[in-house]
Amino acid sequence: MEEDPQLRQQTDKILEAIRNMYGFVPVVNQVLSERPDLFVPSAAYSRAVLEAEGDLDRKTRYLCAISAATAAGGEYCVAVQMKHAREVGATKDEILESIVIGSMMAMTRAQSYAFRKFAEEFDVKLDQ
Repeated sequence: MEEDPQLRQQTDKILEAIRNMYGFVPVVNQVLSERPDLFVPSAAYSRAVLEAEGDLDRKTRYLCAISAATAAGGEYCVAVQMKHAREVGATKDEILESIVIGSMMAMTRAQSYAFRKFAEEFDVKLDQ
């Protein structure tokens, strides 16, 4: 696929902004930036979700991101979102609670799958 020079220029600009913000460029961005046609919309979406004005303030958004990254097992995402949460005023306890919430959601997700299979295997009657 032939690369659009304007998208490449946008990609390089976004990568530089990410490097300035984080001090590095996350692997996801490095790899995806090989395809500016995919990277530019992805970066715009990420920015809209985490940084744009909305009903949730930025601190709350970053705390949600910490919980989600924890549940998904994204260690690098947890670290980056934790840094951003601290920058916008999240406390140590708020961050810890976000991690605990994400951990609990990951645990209940695993239990949900396993307990349904257990119920099927051992003829446990479920309401659902």
